[in-house]
Amino acid sequence: MNLLVKNVTIADPQSSFNKQSCDVSIVDGKIQSIGKLTPQNDQTVFDGEGCFLTPGFFDLNCVAGDPGFETKEDLQTLTSAAKAGGFTGLALLPQTSPVVQSKSQVEYIINKTKANLVDVLPIGAISQNREGKELAELFDMQQAGAVAFSDGDRPLQDDGFMSRALQYGKGFDALLMVYPENKSIAGKSQINESKNSVLLGMKGMPALAEEMHIARDIFLAAYNETKVHISNISTAGSVALIRKAKKDGVRVSCDVTAHHLVFTEELLADFDSNYKVKPPLRSQADVKALIAGLKDGTIDAITSQHRPEEIEFKNVEFEIAHYGIIALQTVLPLLLRAGLDSGLIAEKLAVNPRKLLNLAIPVIEEGANANFTVFNPTEKWQYNSASNFSKSANSPLLGTELTGKVMLAVNNGQIFKA
Repeated sequence: MNLLVKNVTIADPQSSFNKQSCDVSIVDGKIQSIGKLTPQNDQTVFDGEGCFLTPGFFDLNCVAGDPGFETKEDLQTLTSAAKAGGFTGLALLPQTSPVVQSKSQVEYIINKTKANLVDVLPIGAISQNREGKELAELFDMQQAGAVAFSDGDRPLQDDGFMSRALQYGKGFDALLMVYPENKSIAGKSQINESKNSVLLGMKGMPALAEEMHIARDIFLAAYNETKVHISNISTAGSVALIRKAKKDGVRVSCDVTAHHLVFTEELLADFDSNYKVKPPLRSQADVKALIAGLKDGTIDAITSQHRPEEIEFKNVEFEIAHYGIIALQTVLPLLLRAGLDSGLIAEKLAVNPRKLLNLAIPVIEEGANANFTVFNPTEKWQYNSASNFSKSANSPLLGTELTGKVMLAVNNGQIFKA
């Protein structure tokens, strides 16, 4: 793979070329040189005028259907959607059938996605069958290549079980990624508790359900002197709790989805089930607090929360529709819509996710392996059935014009070009 990217602005907080307009030469999968360059005889040239070049995006929170639900998304369509969205790495949640909860199941994911532009790294289940009762084979899965552990969208309700899981994982520095929801408070509610939920005549989910769970996990992480990662926070109160915990020295980290930085509960007025996500869309004040949390370092990373679903589970009444949207291809346009600059995008979408998982972090320097994303923040494009690489179509953004397009994704000696 020999490529010359011309006239591109480097956006990599780790790089000595950060914020500089440069040419980047890639030869045999490595960054050979950076500066003002002329193409070699066999190089493909890409003009990156107006574009930014960042380390390859990495997603901490996505779901495929393989094994068991391949009609929603298989690993091939997942990685196709990922590279079109600029992602060169994915951490794959275990909510499949069977659940990824053993060494052999971790190895299945790794072996099936070898030699791909997109690095696919399995997350193993914390509990057997994600039931929150008995620990899964965490150590064996880590030895086989699991990068973290999670029960996906099922919160761990039993306080004692959560404490024991943290204690056990501490012995081999395992990262537990937990979804925050106190089910006894949340009940069967599906949208944010507010004036809007009263107006729509639907039972609302209070912010308290999320925040109580986060407070518990902060206490348990402090008590056990270990780390914990909170997935998909969505409220201003959650940001405040985690900000204080970090100041107090608790080893807590967290992430937020791209759509929670833009979408609000007012979009539910037409009962469009494509806006039905978990946690629910919150208020504009929550969105403002989440963006502030990203900027001050409280929130470590941004995720896609890619959740493919067949049409029969979405094109139904709101209350019985499944949660989730396909999101890998729309993360970048949403972050730009939220007002994030290229440096913050690189930090929260490329550098920090890998740092949380103790993975090698791509850097834009001479001699480094070429693992990067090139995007144009002003390029407009149509997101439709022709440009959608996912097997599913559950996105409220399908059929709309988006601003901000991934032009190149490069990794493992391979190139994706839009």
